Amino acid sequence: AALEAPRVLNLNCSKYFSGPYGEDVLFIANDWHTALIPCYLKSMFQSRGIYLNAKVAFCIHNIAYQGRFAFSDFPLLNLPDEFRGSFDFIDGYEKPIKGRKINWMKAGILESHRVVTVSPYYAQ
Repeated sequence: AALEAPRVLNLNCSKYFSGPYGEDVLFIANDWHTALIPCYLKSMFQSRGIYLNAKVAFCIHNIAYQGRFAFSDFPLLNLPDEFRGSFDFIDGYEKPIKGRKINWMKAGILESHRVVTVSPYYAQ
């Protein structure tokens, strides 16, 4: 839905502009739960010639929550295999899953055009 909105929602923002925003946009992805946006942008839109100038800035608010799931869940994301490496993660913790995992935040960081943080401490 986030990736479709600029192309279809009628903004009616002024007497000078009405209609969809268009495809030249910057998407702001906030934390792990939006980290799939750059992956879907690349695989579902840019690969078909849509949003060719669009960019994604990934903002880290809380690095403790990264969206870690079983590696066997990767196919549920409906992403091409070329993205597996961006998600592949082993952290040594047994929770929430022991062993190899997918990490949404890692993929968001690697696949976005820019990464921003909420403080200088997080940037380090």
